[in-house]
Amino acid sequence: MDMDGVLVHESRMVPGADRFLDGLREHGMPFMVFTNNSIYTPRDLRARLLRSGLDVPESAIWTSALATAQFLNKQRPGGSAHVVGESGLTTALHGIGYVLTDTDPDYVVLGETRTYSFEAITRAIRLVEGGARFIATNPDEKGPSPQGTLPATGAVAALIERVTGRAPYYIGKPNPLMMRSALWALGGHSENTLMIGDRMDTDVRSGLESGMQTILVLSGISDSNTAERYPYRPTKVINSIADLVDHVADPFAA
Repeated sequence: MDMDGVLVHESRMVPGADRFLDGLREHGMPFMVFTNNSIYTPRDLRARLLRSGLDVPESAIWTSALATAQFLNKQRPGGSAHVVGESGLTTALHGIGYVLTDTDPDYVVLGETRTYSFEAITRAIRLVEGGARFIATNPDEKGPSPQGTLPATGAVAALIERVTGRAPYYIGKPNPLMMRSALWALGGHSENTLMIGDRMDTDVRSGLESGMQTILVLSGISDSNTAERYPYRPTKVINSIADLVDHVADPFAA
């Protein structure tokens, strides 16, 4: 399941989310909480969820930073990268033994950050022009904040692509790669796994392309008309995760 918009809305728990997670545990159903945001480590996110009233272990949190690290470890073990991002991404890359450098790196890896600078973007552009492979943790162009919209990874990646003429490879949703890496970590299979999210273009699409059934919740970015605007549909649309509290064992019976 996605995190923002499904379990929490900014720093507040979506009503019923705690009871839904309790129901999963009571039925012995393993779960994974997703986020395309690469800023935070699973430990950071666990602390954030705890403050909102939700107890989710680090092992049940999967970020685009972790998916990116897993991808790079398989592609080029023991490689090097120049990172534009925060601790969630640098920690994940250190965890696979990568060297972080701005001298002839194998990859330029762009993630979410709140401190983008002209200097950092220019350095990334020159490294990509110099032959570094371009990876971005996720394609989200914008994100929310209490003050309004923020530019996100996809927007900065578009700037670098426009200058260099080289498109990044995006790891996060809707790339099914992120979903499949989480399935592997969860020990699950698409045939008996369900994706719950609040976005059609990332959550539902990645679940669909990974062979899963999908549920769209209307407690986040989507409204009752959102699904009709896409050429594909979720298996089910519900108001919020609270609608599943009494139907954990059979979410499509509600």
